[in-house]
Amino acid sequence: MHARHLLHHLVSAPAVHAPERIALVSGSQHISYGALQTSIDGFAGGLAGLGLARAERVAIYLDKRPEFVAAAFGCSAAGGVFVPVNPILKADQVGHILHDCTVRVLVTTPERFGALRATLAACHDLRHVVLVGRPAERPQLDGLSLHLWDELVAAPSMAGHRVIDTDMAAILYTSGSTGRPKGVVLAHRNMMAGARSVASYLGNHADDTLLAALPLSFDAGLSQLTTAFHAGARVVLLNYLMPRDVLKAVERERVTGLTAVPPLWIQLAQLEWPAGVSEHLRYFANTGGRMPLDTLTRLRAQLPASSPFLMYGLTEAFRATYLPPEEIDRRPDSIGKAIPDTEVLVLREDGSECAPNEPGELVQRGALVAMGYWNDPERTAERFRPLPPRAPGREPGLVLPEIAVFSGDTVRRDEDGFLYFIGRRDEMIKTSGYRVSPTEIEEILYATGMVGECVAFGQPHPTLGQGIAVIATPLPGTTLDTAALLAECRARMPAYMVPTRIELRSGPLPRNPNGKLDRKALSAD
Repeated sequence: MHARHLLHHLVSAPAVHAPERIALVSGSQHISYGALQTSIDGFAGGLAGLGLARAERVAIYLDKRPEFVAAAFGCSAAGGVFVPVNPILKADQVGHILHDCTVRVLVTTPERFGALRATLAACHDLRHVVLVGRPAERPQLDGLSLHLWDELVAAPSMAGHRVIDTDMAAILYTSGSTGRPKGVVLAHRNMMAGARSVASYLGNHADDTLLAALPLSFDAGLSQLTTAFHAGARVVLLNYLMPRDVLKAVERERVTGLTAVPPLWIQLAQLEWPAGVSEHLRYFANTGGRMPLDTLTRLRAQLPASSPFLMYGLTEAFRATYLPPEEIDRRPDSIGKAIPDTEVLVLREDGSECAPNEPGELVQRGALVAMGYWNDPERTAERFRPLPPRAPGREPGLVLPEIAVFSGDTVRRDEDGFLYFIGRRDEMIKTSGYRVSPTEIEEILYATGMVGECVAFGQPHPTLGQGIAVIATPLPGTTLDTAALLAECRARMPAYMVPTRIELRSGPLPRNPNGKLDRKALSAD
């Protein structure tokens, strides 16, 4: 039995037992596990030849393509730490990441390198750039050694550094409520436990085809690779321009599992799905925020044979909960229960457990809890804290503390143990003496059937404390009447929840790098 305790073992295990099985589809390319393993070994050997030290960082600034996958898993095999950089980020944002975690090697394309040249001059720890593709001429930059991907992976094989499962494997940069993105440090153990857990409740198997539509720099996007490889399944890499491109790929590749974030699901639900897709699409899964009930209803009507999985998670602990499909009709607004091998608690500010239906902070413990934020002790201490002494699983005889992740999200747990998301603490609207969740307002707006996309947030108000502002777009091919929408709000909401301002936009609304609607940017306009 091939041991699987480090990230790169997710590929090397099926490469031994089923080397001809397809691991990746990228356009017209169909890459087997055996061929992918060869690329991984080549890149790992190339990094060793460059002198990459144990746990040094390797940034990957590429779109979704086979070289991204080979670089990420090859970095793991070499004993390094890979840093996936969202391809939509601009030069200054990329520079912040490279500088923040002292990246030693950058993998990118000649075109992206050209856009980064001025920024890279300030990245003093960067030593090597690996270019994927063939530049018209080999670029030069003082202080950097440039290498071509094809030449690097063809170098003689060299063994990587010895690492164990509690060593760093990756740093994922995630946007925060304030300031620059922060790097969440993930151990091999975190990523392997996540792959096992998610693959188990989704029932992933070797005959599955998963569509990687989300950015691979996003934990849920990267999860499409790890869960598929854990099962020996295949992954279709898709760089889509329009939501319809996603539907075409689902149909063309006979995709069995599709995971997306609410803004994409909202757009997909407004399209007509190809006939017969539900015959092979075994499940569709939502993460990165609450899926509006209207969107879920539309999708279920078009995909009657596909199982919906509603999931909740945070980059700091990968994935926390899921709602089993058989519970959807009973509690469609629930985020479910803890995923396998994880415990989720609802705690008061003093660390004691909340009573049923009492709002509290979601706290997660277990093997998926990350190693903290890179080089940021202050924010790490805020989010990653010792479990209270009397928390479940903490017996008095345990001397060493257990670190859990305190999500900053307010939830409640019902009498049956199912969890319900209320809102982020830093996004809750305080109006007329009430605390109002923006997602609850948005849910009602979507239920009107009048809006395409919407975002709610609080704004200073002279008498209410905060007024509720809404930015909304019309459904495709329709117009939106503000007065009519406001009348619907008054009919469906208590008075304190009715928006004080509704602004119409043509859409689509701006997203953050992970594809979620950017509430912070919209509220700052």
